Amino acid sequence: MPLKKIKVFVVDDSAVVRQVLSAILNNEPDIVVIGAASDPIFALDKLSQEWPDVILLDVEMPRMDGITFLKKLMAERPTPVVVCSSLTERGAETTLQALAAGAVEIITKPKMGLKGFLEESASDLAMAVRAASKARVHQRTAQDTERRSTQKFNADEILPAVRDGQAMAQTTERIVAIGTSTGGTQALETVLRSLPRVCPGILIVQHMPEKFTASFAERLDSICEITVREARPNERLIPGLALIAPGGKHLLLKRSGANYHVEVVDGPLINRHRPSVDVLFRSVAKFAGKNATGIIMTGMGDDGARGLKEMADAGATTVAQDEETCIVFGMPKEAIKLGAAQKILPLQEIWQAILGRV
Repeated sequence: MPLKKIKVFVVDDSAVVRQVLSAILNNEPDIVVIGAASDPIFALDKLSQEWPDVILLDVEMPRMDGITFLKKLMAERPTPVVVCSSLTERGAETTLQALAAGAVEIITKPKMGLKGFLEESASDLAMAVRAASKARVHQRTAQDTERRSTQKFNADEILPAVRDGQAMAQTTERIVAIGTSTGGTQALETVLRSLPRVCPGILIVQHMPEKFTASFAERLDSICEITVREARPNERLIPGLALIAPGGKHLLLKRSGANYHVEVVDGPLINRHRPSVDVLFRSVAKFAGKNATGIIMTGMGDDGARGLKEMADAGATTVAQDEETCIVFGMPKEAIKLGAAQKILPLQEIWQAILGRV
């Protein structure tokens, strides 16, 4: 029986980008590009002939911009969309609008050296398309709205595992660690917007490229009661504050006396990611132990599964998002298979776990 290929359609105003993306994806045994267009108007005409499984979409185009097209798509015929965005401040902000409108993944592209960059990022692109093809996208209305390593390192590359009885003793201050990937921007918005100003300090790893996490944190901060910002080295974690790992850096929890603070460090890709959820969760197991809650949400792959198990073994409360409410039930599924999740909750109830009500 022949392999069923993932059908992809490319929408980008650059002929070079369309050509290179198509060549890269057609080289994958399980992916085929069924068409390409220079803007959404041309795309709509071609899409009427054959509908793809995944759409690769630029956000800055003439005639109709990517955001407008995406909103139309999600309202009329929801389809997994991977956004191709420039590594610029403006590009980051526009891409966040696209994620809020329903896009599930980001592929970044520089202004210069585009062809070489895209070819070097071929594995990232293929992984993003595969993740998107498995995503559950729902109809939305206007109101709703580093190169991958072939070697897979684990968290041992950043800090040693917690030994029995090694986790620091409990203090009166609880902390929460959250890990997520594909579909996580929407999930985090749902969870954080539900929290009151008085809540435990929160550390977050969202798999997201460099330059995008600061804009993402600013957007969340503008719509949440709690304070949300990109983590800074040696910053103290306090109640009512959520710190997001910067793209391209690992985020770790540390403790000095009764106070928690964070470290932002370089290092290899862990589980092919930087920041890595496993790295954050291991540090929380080591320095917070029973005083922590670990939460793993929607995402492709297994990053965070072993770290959540280490948190559970250290006495922390651990939660996985349920399959029904995940965009991609990958990371939570792997954590559940390991026996790392003590509770499995729908997205709408996770905020209650943060407050210790579940």
